[in-house]
Amino acid sequence: MILVTGGAGFIGSNFVLDWLAQCDEPVINLDALTYAGNLENLASLRGDSRHIFIQGSIGDFDLVSPLLVEHKPRAVINFAAESHVDRSIHGPEDFIQTNIVGTFHLLEAVRAYWGSLEGEGKANFRLLHVSTDEVYGSLGKDDPAFAETNRYEPNSPYSASKAASDHLVRAYHHTYGLPVLTTNCSNNYGPYHFPEKLIPLVILNALAGKPLPIYGDGQQIRDWLYVKDHCSAIRRVLEAGRLGETYNVGGWNEKPNLDVVHTLCAILDDLRPRADGKPYRDQITYVTDRPGHDRRYAIDAGKIEGELGWKPAETFETGIRKTVRWYLDNQDWVGNVTSGAYRQWLDTNYGARP
Repeated sequence: MILVTGGAGFIGSNFVLDWLAQCDEPVINLDALTYAGNLENLASLRGDSRHIFIQGSIGDFDLVSPLLVEHKPRAVINFAAESHVDRSIHGPEDFIQTNIVGTFHLLEAVRAYWGSLEGEGKANFRLLHVSTDEVYGSLGKDDPAFAETNRYEPNSPYSASKAASDHLVRAYHHTYGLPVLTTNCSNNYGPYHFPEKLIPLVILNALAGKPLPIYGDGQQIRDWLYVKDHCSAIRRVLEAGRLGETYNVGGWNEKPNLDVVHTLCAILDDLRPRADGKPYRDQITYVTDRPGHDRRYAIDAGKIEGELGWKPAETFETGIRKTVRWYLDNQDWVGNVTSGAYRQWLDTNYGARP
């Protein structure tokens, strides 16, 4: 079996669902169920003996260590992280505790467990750490895309905490021989995305008749990766990645934020037209840019394609349409996740921006 941390969050839950849809290898799912962890993401697995959920933090060594000994996973895939830049600006301490201190405690528990293994069990064990392209900093308009050899230049508390966790994982490989793999992905989108991020926020605000907030001039460029493509990349790296290596995972889809919002509006105009017949883009409003907003991210995913034969199956056009349809078809999930606490967060982040 495998142990997945953060498996009730956006990417983690998609990974668990896809994993169990393709094989019968059981999953131990450890998640602290903070604001972004949602067991409703995994509702289809209720009663499925292949999925064992345990509520807890990667920072709890006294929980994780016996969990490893009891279940004896052949691999640990670490999705657990605080991951929203804006939240890290308003409250960086949670990011330090989870992404740095939590990763340290997880590494210590995994190191002790791996050290107790023998033979093929020890040789075949893997720890795969899931990270972000934001650790590389920001690119100029004409700069080449981020490669695995780019130096780290994080610009937010979030990306700095993820950079620190990446360095810890690397250090545990080089110092202790821990068999690790690291992936650094671009912006994910797709089903079960918590609606504080750009794409689900725009979809839900549009349908509710609310403003569609755009930071600054909306020309911040991101590479967009459909979440199920990301999951397939992680499975491939886990299967055949070289120990100690980093693999950048991207969608080859660089888009300015404003173009993404215009695309979402056009799809909604087609699939769920406004009652008054006006276009959704009329709801676009510009707000003050966030502090230190990186201008451009771009991923060079040539290494994972060249070494492991992986490339994304979805284009942005196919993936974004699937995403909009999912939100239209899953309004119960949307209603449950948009709690009072979530609305309070939106007021904190966007309400004070002119």
